[in-house]
Amino acid sequence: MKKIEAIIRPYLLENVRIALDSLTISGMTITEVRGLGHQQGYTEIYRGAEASVDFLPKIKLEIVVEDTLVEACIEAIMKNAHTGRIGDGKIYVLPIERIIRIRTGEENEEAF
Repeated sequence: MKKIEAIIRPYLLENVRIALDSLTISGMTITEVRGLGHQQGYTEIYRGAEASVDFLPKIKLEIVVEDTLVEACIEAIMKNAHTGRIGDGKIYVLPIERIIRIRTGEENEEAF
């Protein structure tokens, strides 16, 4: 099993979610995050004062999938989160050693 973490633009979340649903992946954690990368933020004027916005709003998706679905998930995320501009985000793929369902104590595939 693998954990896929994807940092994407907030307004593209629904497109990515629909694409993942079509792969029968419905379990995911979504977190509103702020970050800084190559995009480097921007400067704006607010009430006559210049303000620097360094950390931009993003969405972090966390999905645990069977190894056989990893490439399909990556393709779905890339296809639906890509704009071609700086700040599109990143995808991380991590190994999962163990899963435990708190309610029942089931582990690994049974807890998945």
